[in-house]
Amino acid sequence: MYAQEVDQYTEELIQIRRHLHKHPELSFQETNTKAFIADYLEKLGIEVTRDVGGNGVIGKIYGKKPGPTVLLRADFDALPIQDEKDVAYKSTVDGVMHACGHDGHTAMLLITAKILKAHEADIHGTIILCHQHAEEQLPGGAKAMIDAGILEGVDYVFGTHTSSLLETGKIAFCHGAAYANSDTLKIHIQGQGGHGAEPHTTKDAIIAASQLISQYQTIISRSVDPIDTGVVTIGEFKSGNAFNVIADTAYLSGTVRTYDPSVKKRIKERLETINKGVETSFEVSIDMNYIDGYPVLINTKNETDWLIQLAETVVNKDQVEMFAPSLGGEDFSYFLQERPGCYFYTGVRNEEKQCHYPHHHPKFNLDEAGLVNGVKMFVTLIENIKTL
Repeated sequence: MYAQEVDQYTEELIQIRRHLHKHPELSFQETNTKAFIADYLEKLGIEVTRDVGGNGVIGKIYGKKPGPTVLLRADFDALPIQDEKDVAYKSTVDGVMHACGHDGHTAMLLITAKILKAHEADIHGTIILCHQHAEEQLPGGAKAMIDAGILEGVDYVFGTHTSSLLETGKIAFCHGAAYANSDTLKIHIQGQGGHGAEPHTTKDAIIAASQLISQYQTIISRSVDPIDTGVVTIGEFKSGNAFNVIADTAYLSGTVRTYDPSVKKRIKERLETINKGVETSFEVSIDMNYIDGYPVLINTKNETDWLIQLAETVVNKDQVEMFAPSLGGEDFSYFLQERPGCYFYTGVRNEEKQCHYPHHHPKFNLDEAGLVNGVKMFVTLIENIKTL
């Protein structure tokens, strides 16, 4: 079994992850990272295509036995966050760090490639090693790589995300919708400024913006069926620059998260209605830019059930769990819109090692021992792909 070979590569797996962690690059700027990945694959004798849909990298392993074409995906961009960990492999780039585990995703897929390349004579079908750029920033890298044709001839797609909520040693799955539709709001309020002592001569943009925020919070509680799921969050409010001046402009930005298209439609309608009401009430103008984000990520039933059965051969049955859906966004959803497959979770939480901070936290770290199971899952699914 291929999974039995993974442990011997643990040290290299960790070395790769730590190298990437020390040298993070932001979305659409991953010049050195993509070169590192492509060079590593080429040294293994794997056919490589660089700069796919931007900074994406594709490797192909051609099994010598007939079978399906399977795409395995890992993302490799970092986040604009200052690394606050006290570790030897701390980010060397000011204000940039791998705070979501993409360095671990990449390391797992590279070691997977190394093991599978050694077994290509026994592999059924073709393996597409998809190293995707720019997951963290819209419009994302997945769509561009798909538009470049990487799914032509592909039968199944699989990927994994490390999870700081899941203990090391565990693998978790979510049937159906696993990640939400994640949209962005950008709102500009234009009023009329003036002296703080003469509010009657002004159109206060801060007051209008505050009313927007307050009323937006009634959308979910009063306009969406309580059985359904939705979130409206305003995370940014900018206005004013002096204590005694009434601001003429304000800027808000936020996010809308949904699973059901009808709920998204209802939220958009209510946002627009509230905007018009506040415009009239406070005599300001409001310009809202609603940006459609990543679609809902939906795992297909047959492939998820099959992978759960395989997971129970990789780890003990009691280490395989079902995970609740997340309202986070994930552009692997574009792959699953086009092909059947599953996006599962690999546990990397270990409080004793200080690996318990949430994703996107300045002290985020992952228990590298957990990455071994991600590799084992990848090589096991390829070894057993003929049973799907």
